[in-house]
Amino acid sequence: MDSTKPENLISYTNIEVDGIVTFRGNSFRDTPSHGYADMTDFRLNKLWSADTGSLSSGSAVWTGSGWTGQPLMMKWPKEVKAHMNMTEKAKADDELVEVIYACMDGYVYFLDLRTGEKTRDPLYLGYTFKGAGALDPRGYPIMYVGAGYNSNEGTAKVFVVNLLDCSVMYTFGDNDEFSLRGSLSFFDGSALVDAETDTLIYPGENGILYLIRLNTKYDLNSGTLSIDPGRTVKWRYYGTRSSTESFWLGMEDSAAIYKGYIFMTDNGGNLMCLDLNTLQLVWVQDTLDDSNSTPVLEIEKGHLYLYVSTSFRLGWRSYDTATVPVWKIDAETGEIVWHTDYECTTDDGVSGGVQSTIACGKNSLADYIYVTVAKTSDNASGVLACLRKSDGSKAWEDS
Repeated sequence: MDSTKPENLISYTNIEVDGIVTFRGNSFRDTPSHGYADMTDFRLNKLWSADTGSLSSGSAVWTGSGWTGQPLMMKWPKEVKAHMNMTEKAKADDELVEVIYACMDGYVYFLDLRTGEKTRDPLYLGYTFKGAGALDPRGYPIMYVGAGYNSNEGTAKVFVVNLLDCSVMYTFGDNDEFSLRGSLSFFDGSALVDAETDTLIYPGENGILYLIRLNTKYDLNSGTLSIDPGRTVKWRYYGTRSSTESFWLGMEDSAAIYKGYIFMTDNGGNLMCLDLNTLQLVWVQDTLDDSNSTPVLEIEKGHLYLYVSTSFRLGWRSYDTATVPVWKIDAETGEIVWHTDYECTTDDGVSGGVQSTIACGKNSLADYIYVTVAKTSDNASGVLACLRKSDGSKAWEDS
């Protein structure tokens, strides 16, 4: 990006906290793990499990965890834990890593990473959570989590939660009249917070990007925490193919950010690069279909690229099969560097194609990306593919 442009809003890629604070770890969405594992035989063994429940809303029953339901993790400093509503055992454990998991049954769960034991009572908010939520990247005890569906409690919204006592400090997004998508107000993405400007950055499935100045006050020693949301900036758009029947407005993905630029895919077949300081679109690339795939940023030889794909919704492009590309995009221009295509089928309500977010290899695997593609030949088929970053060629596939 042009380095002469203002950078009032910046990513927090370089901020160090001991944990995983957002979906895929940071504003590039390329670091889903934290720490290292000493593995010799490369096998996963079950250590513990934790049960969740169900949530009914009308004719729908929600169970399990959502499609972007990555757990958050934090090794809280003892000075922070001293003021939390944790068990005494959890407070006394200096090596504790707390797993924070918002699930579809309306609860947020708090567990010990090593044992699976409760570190505190679950927080019931009464809405189904399909997304991962996010923790504050400054290490402040704040969680930002959006509801993915309406419930008996009301219309879906975003919750800002004080993790000292698990109280709700603020909500927003429900029944927003600024939306061009009617009363729909679902939030599946994982938020980002710009530490330097104390700004919450949250795109919604209602087609609105929210930029909220939080005015956060946190005193580590006294254990006092508050926010006083001030100026809220909202940005919306209208897609050339969008209608109430197809190619909908709205973002279900978790946006990626580089300095003052945000990258978002939407339900209407658009990958957008937006200047956060001017709220002007820099470029838009046609991604053909409804996308649930979060764009992933990578810097390669000093240049910024995006890896992204799309799903295949029945009836928008086809009623039988359609091409689902995996793209490498030049993040400065929006131009396609390469694409690797898969021919997929689909089903009403259970789309084929790429529903996941691409994983970028690190260290010895840094030349590769990994992607799962659903319904490659029929409703029961799919592949896990390893593609070369250089040209999109297939290093291997497993079905």
